[in-house]
Amino acid sequence: MPSLILLMIAGAAVFAFWNASRAAAERAEILGRNACKAADVQWLDQSVHGTGLRLRRLPSGWLGFERSFRFDYSYDGTDRHSGRLVLLGDQLIAFTGPSVASVSSLQDVRAQRD
Repeated sequence: MPSLILLMIAGAAVFAFWNASRAAAERAEILGRNACKAADVQWLDQSVHGTGLRLRRLPSGWLGFERSFRFDYSYDGTDRHSGRLVLLGDQLIAFTGPSVASVSSLQDVRAQRD
C-alpha cells in the first residue's frame, strides 16, 4: 500500500512538471510571436523550441525553473535568424531577437493581456 501511494505522488509530480513545462512553452510562443509582430518581421515555423532547463532562485526566495527557448524569424522571407527567450517561472528575464522588440515592450504586452 505505501508503494502505491509513493507511485501516485511521483505520478502527480511528473504531471505537474509536464503541465508547467507546457505552460512555459505556450508563454514563450506568445512572447516570440508578439516580438516578431512588434518588429514587423516574419515568425518562422510558428513554434518555439526548448533549449535549456536549470534550477534558479526566484525573487521570492524559492527554487524555480529557468527555461530557455529558441525561435526563428526572417526579415524578408529569404533569410533565417534565431531568437532566444529565457523565462524564470513565468517571467521573461532575457530576450535576444528582432532588434525593435525588447524585454520591457514584451512585458508591456503581457500587462495588456492580463
